[in-house]
Order: sequence, then C-alpha cells, then structure tokens
Amino acid sequence: MRLGGGIAAAGVAFALAACAQTTSVTESTEHTSQAIELSDLPGWEQEDHVTALGAVRAACVVSRDPEMPFACANLPTDPDERRARAWLERNFYAVPLGGEGRLTGYFMPVYEARRTRSEVFSAPVRPRPSDLPTADDTVAGRATYADRAEIEARPAPNALAWMRPEDLFFMQVQGAGVLEFPDGDRAKAVFDGSNGAAFVGIAQPMRSQGLISDADSSADAIHDWLAAHRGEAARAIMDLDPRYGFYRLTADDGQDPAGSAGVRLPPGRAAAVDPAYHASGELLWIDGDSPSLAGAFPAYRRLVAALDAGGAIKGPVRADLYVGRGEAAGREAGRIRHVLTLYRLAPR
Repeated sequence: MRLGGGIAAAGVAFALAACAQTTSVTESTEHTSQAIELSDLPGWEQEDHVTALGAVRAACVVSRDPEMPFACANLPTDPDERRARAWLERNFYAVPLGGEGRLTGYFMPVYEARRTRSEVFSAPVRPRPSDLPTADDTVAGRATYADRAEIEARPAPNALAWMRPEDLFFMQVQGAGVLEFPDGDRAKAVFDGSNGAAFVGIAQPMRSQGLISDADSSADAIHDWLAAHRGEAARAIMDLDPRYGFYRLTADDGQDPAGSAGVRLPPGRAAAVDPAYHASGELLWIDGDSPSLAGAFPAYRRLVAALDAGGAIKGPVRADLYVGRGEAAGREAGRIRHVLTLYRLAPR
C-alpha cells in the first residue's frame, strides 16, 4: 500500500471506492464513441497476453463493475498466448483517457534492522499512537497529529525495531517493507496509519539546491545522498516531507503485499492510482515512454489492474507501477519516471 510517492492509506481508497466506481462506469459509457480495439493499443502486439491475465484475475476479485462478472466467469485457466490474446480482445475494448500524465514505480523494500538502537540504526519504527486521529477525524491534506520533525523529536520507548534513518524514510515513502535482522529473522512492517499530512517529494528541492543533478535524481541517487550526509543535513532534507507513517509488524510470508484494494499485488501488473478517478479493480493499459531518468527501461506498455492508491498519486492520468520486492525491484522502480498515456479497458 502506497503511503507517499511511490503504498496509500487504505482508508482513503476504500472510502472513495463507491464514488470512484460510479465515475468510472459513467465515463466509460459517455466515451464509448472513442472506443478502440485492443489490437490498436500501442504495444499490444508485444504484450505477454498470458501474464496479462494475472491482472484480470486480480481485478475480478475486487471489481464492482456490473459488467465484469460476465468476463470473469469465462476467464481461461491455462491458455496459450494465442488464446489469451483472443480472449482479451473478445471481452474488452479500450477508451483513451486523453492527455498526458506521469508514470512512476514502487516496490516492497527489504531493509536491515536491529532490535535495539545504535549509532547507525538510530531511527525507530514507531507503532500507531493511541491518540492518533482516525480517518474520520482527518482533514485531507493537513497534519492532524504532528509533522515529521515533531514526531521524530519524541522518545520511542515502544519502538518495534530500529533502522537507518534514510531507510526508514524510504520505507515510509513506499508505504511498507520487510525488515531483516542479524539473526536471519524477517518481519513485514505493515502500514498502520499516518499523521495526516500531505506527501511532499524531496527530489525537486534537492535538485534546486544542487544536491543532486537533473539527470541523476533517481531514488538510488537520493538514498545515497541521504546516507552520505546522515545526521543534521539529511534530517533537514527529510523534514521537507511532513508526512509520517506508523507500523505494525507481522511475519514475513515471502509474498508480495496487499494493496488498498485488499488483494496481493501481482508484480508488474498492479498500479496505484487516484481513487477519485479510478475504481478498485479497474483495468488499464499504460503507455509510458520518454523516460527522464538515466538507466530506465525505454518504455512500459502493458495491462495492469488498479489495486492500490497513494498520497502522491493524483489525477486521472497518473499511475504508480508495482514492480515487486527486493533490491532489483527497487533499482527498477527508482528509475521509472515516464510520460504516461492511459487507456481504460471496459468489458463488452
């Protein structure tokens, strides 16, 4: 679940789900005249249609579109490439959403952690405070509890674990993570609420201050700078983002996390979107190209399901692609910043 830029508060997504579903179905009806065949989508010929069915399976679990059950009822269980493509083209058409937006990526990070505080592992993973306002008490876009700097100045006698400050910061941006302890034990840090503040990205102010370059402002570059300037300098930069997340620990089952829709995120086939414009389980075709970060894949063109939401994911043509868990996924996610064209897939 995406907390900030790149897993979002589940309460927000579920609270808006019904409204978003109505908007989605209505818009699809209004724009049927703009519908195109899936075979006309950019990159459709190169799609792995068998794997794409994984997005459809996940969507079938949560979608409230009244037309989806008809498609889900005859979803093929073990198709080859030809049959999978034919089934998709027979059951869906695409509606372009219009305009250009932005595609980013996120992942489930795995970080070193300690049971007790040390000079390096000095950032506490804090549990949800008993006096944290509920979602019903929260005013959107405003901190209703305390900002990041205020929270971090407080003692942490009940810390769940201790992390490097830059790792904790990035885990909060991603929303969740896996903690690995020296004895080999692993635990999932599961998002359990935020202070209610709006997410503020730190890449732009870092570029403005000349701390990182425009060409190399990937997540890796930002993380490396924070690690190299651990202490007052890094803390001042991280405090620019007032949003702060709280956690609970669960056993690590080695699986991908669940998004705000409540189902596990299939790597490469799930996206966080704005629930004001997209319903949980909505199927989308992402066409992301013109990357702005060095080392990025040139294009992302594929079928995904809207299974998550995020505080920084705003607008109708905006998507955050979940790419998996671990170090390799993190490197890929940190380099996704592409121009996005988006299509909604509607059942026939």
